[in-house]
Amino acid sequence: MMALIIPAIFIAVMACAVYKKVNVYGCFTGGIEGAFKFVLSMLPCLAAVFMMCALFEESGLADMLIKFTSPAFSFLGIPEELTKLILIKPLSGSGSLAYLTEIIQDYGADSYVARCACVCYGSSETVFYISAVYFAGIKAKGLARPIVLSLLSALFATAAACLICRVM
Repeated sequence: MMALIIPAIFIAVMACAVYKKVNVYGCFTGGIEGAFKFVLSMLPCLAAVFMMCALFEESGLADMLIKFTSPAFSFLGIPEELTKLILIKPLSGSGSLAYLTEIIQDYGADSYVARCACVCYGSSETVFYISAVYFAGIKAKGLARPIVLSLLSALFATAAACLICRVM
């Protein structure tokens, strides 16, 4: 039954377009043209985010930041083992997924650390990538405030998630 929902929606939209005498092909190609322009406008921002991620990891800054922030995370009730995951997640989804997999393999899927890691991974976002995508489209300036607020909310959500995982 569920496999029929998408085709049914597609047929309904086409029938509505035919009924209203809409040039479906023209609308489709116009949408593609707009999307192509948007993708081209995003490329410099995405390239900058990917280069920042690579530089962050290769320069050794990631390791220094992990050592520096681990005590603060521990104070908030976040296991020290999650420090790298928490720091990498805003930059790279695939990098944080690799680290999540490593945590699950090292500590076991049912361990407290792995449960916290799964909740933190699933409930946070790649803030810098999403910011590049969203803000490139509107050419916004003054991005520091929304990015800082996003990172702080992710940190507080992570602390709350670890508290909940400890209780459960």
